[in-house]
Amino acid sequence: MKFKMLPVIATAAITSLSTLWIVAHFQKQPYFLSGNSSKMPVNYVSYSGDVSGKAGAINFENAAEGSVKAVVHIKTTTKARTVVANGADMGDVFSQLFGQRQYYIPSQMGSGSGVIISPDGYIVTNNHVVAEANEVTVTFNDRHTASAKVIGTDASTDIAVLKVDGDNNLPFMEFGNSDDAKLGQWVLAVGYPLSLDATVTAGIISAKGRSLGVNKQSSAIESFIQTDAAVNPGNSGGALVNTAGQLIGINSAIASPTGSYAGYSYAIPSNLVQKAVNDLMKYGSVQRAYLGIEYLDMGKVSKEEMQSLGIDDKTPGVYVVKVKPNGGAAKAGIAKGDFITKINGEIVNTQPEVQEQIAKYHPGDNINITYNRKGRSYSCNVQLTNLNGTTEILKPESITKILGATFRPLSDDEKNKYQLEGGVVITEIGKGAIARQTQMHKGFVITGLNNKTVKSINDLQLAMTGNKNLQIAGFYPGYQGMYYYGLNNVDDGEE
Repeated sequence: MKFKMLPVIATAAITSLSTLWIVAHFQKQPYFLSGNSSKMPVNYVSYSGDVSGKAGAINFENAAEGSVKAVVHIKTTTKARTVVANGADMGDVFSQLFGQRQYYIPSQMGSGSGVIISPDGYIVTNNHVVAEANEVTVTFNDRHTASAKVIGTDASTDIAVLKVDGDNNLPFMEFGNSDDAKLGQWVLAVGYPLSLDATVTAGIISAKGRSLGVNKQSSAIESFIQTDAAVNPGNSGGALVNTAGQLIGINSAIASPTGSYAGYSYAIPSNLVQKAVNDLMKYGSVQRAYLGIEYLDMGKVSKEEMQSLGIDDKTPGVYVVKVKPNGGAAKAGIAKGDFITKINGEIVNTQPEVQEQIAKYHPGDNINITYNRKGRSYSCNVQLTNLNGTTEILKPESITKILGATFRPLSDDEKNKYQLEGGVVITEIGKGAIARQTQMHKGFVITGLNNKTVKSINDLQLAMTGNKNLQIAGFYPGYQGMYYYGLNNVDDGEE
């Protein structure tokens, strides 16, 4: 039996050896490879066959390292004070019968973040971080702490500029171009949230031109960059940074039902910030430009309202409801019913987008407007004006024309007598908003405006800038209590 199997075994062996020889002879690669062979025919999956230099992981290290050195922790202190509530007029009967009502407001402390924007110590932050503060201190990344002076504030843009003296070689952050920011772009949020040390979070830009209504100023400019980088209380005034380490926004707000981060945060675009900062440093107030129109935000209008105007939601742009006579837009030929679609080449479809673009310019600047009229596209150049309809720079003395009164600061003797750090005395009342809308008398001492402390005429100008509804607080020497006067529509409020 064993001998009968030998031919079968021999035939199988010959067949196997023949198969191996044929495979080895006709195949370019050997069938068997050693474990350390460099010729293993294996590639990474790639549509191009080359994965080197393709989209890999974003590296935040350089941007984060540079940013934390230029972002500071801001702490504020507001002194305790007693407010005496009184009627608007000196002859308030209720107060005479029942006496003055006094309210004690205890001292308050707050905190936020800021960004160093120059080696000699200029810092940008939010206006709401330092509003009404009596003392402002800044803590740097190396733990050094210094007092800061408020150079200027602008409530409409929610921007403030601080100055720290004593060092001319501070790490600072360069401004980037926020118009170049794209949806889906990676960004970092840098600040001091929840009393923590410098903290860096990452996210993407999820929207642009967002308006939340969080800024309650009547002439507020809101056109936020929306991101999903985590931002919490204390981040206000901190930096929104691109991967190149450039400042493209100042973190300002969060949308949250709890007050803490719930998915989205909002930053003021750097182009708007830079313009506000330059104006505050140069003029002491933001020089706001106006186009001379009233417009309709299509995203906030019902279909019924659109039908009444004879328009539909398919037309791109911002609908012009009214054109101010002799304004820049009227002189350039823009009329009611037009749709503004571009400003200097930047597409605009909403009110916040128009506000953001116009806010980057000064009175007297010429801009190019593209608009749609009855289906046809037109283009024109418009010269922007200030709130008074001129191209002049508005300086502190302009408040005389706006309010219809003249002013002087409190003297040193008066400061000591009234135990005040400052104030503004009305010396004469002529024709203007004060005379038309109030019963204010000559000699009234202004100490506050729109919840901002007024110590000087410049403070009064800064608090007024960009606001058409004003609440003036102060007192009459020789009379007990605080008095409050409201003014409405002190400027035309148009763009």
